Amino acid sequence: MHKINLHKTALLALAIAGTALTSGCGVSNLANRTRPDEFAVQRQAPLVVPPDFALVPPQPGAPRPGGRTGQQEALAAMFGGPAPRSAVERSALSQAGTPESGIRSTVADPKTNTVDKGGVTRDIIAAPQGDGREAQTRAN
Repeated sequence: MHKINLHKTALLALAIAGTALTSGCGVSNLANRTRPDEFAVQRQAPLVVPPDFALVPPQPGAPRPGGRTGQQEALAAMFGGPAPRSAVERSALSQAGTPESGIRSTVADPKTNTVDKGGVTRDIIAAPQGDGREAQTRAN
């Protein structure tokens, strides 16, 4: 007798759960509400034929009319093109001369002689990369 009541209780709970789940599928005011038409939100401008009919299609392999490559355009878009240099910067660059082509690999060579600029410069160069949020100062 105890098993029959448990079986009936389980069936009754299953029926109530099924009724509750399927009641959301019924017709209600929320499901049948009118939604805005996304195309009617903004007014469509009429199509206009351009006044210049002398356009010529580009020739394959011909340079672009702007004169710049895609890489140059991307660099200009990201960095804004070359910045004007100050008089001090131009002077420093002219005194520095032209760098050797393999300068980066020579600097990392252990046989390269360097000048000791002191502990402060060494600390600056050895500082970890980052935006400086973790930087600390200390009194000497």
